[in-house]
Amino acid sequence: MSDKVKKVKEAIKKSDKLSNEHKQQALDKIQEWYIEDKAEGLLAEELMEITEEFLPILKEIGLL
Repeated sequence: MSDKVKKVKEAIKKSDKLSNEHKQQALDKIQEWYIEDKAEGLLAEELMEITEEFLPILKEIGLL
């Protein structure tokens, strides 16, 4: 798992702006993508489909 993906996971876990449901959906999706070896660009795009509240997290860690 790349450092960027690890940073995304940690940022999601620490976020106080995301509901526990959104956090779990995102972490499940990351695990699924990791298994399927999805590209990091798709990661950001699909997280944004869950909720736009991921935008500041993704920007903060340099994924966007």
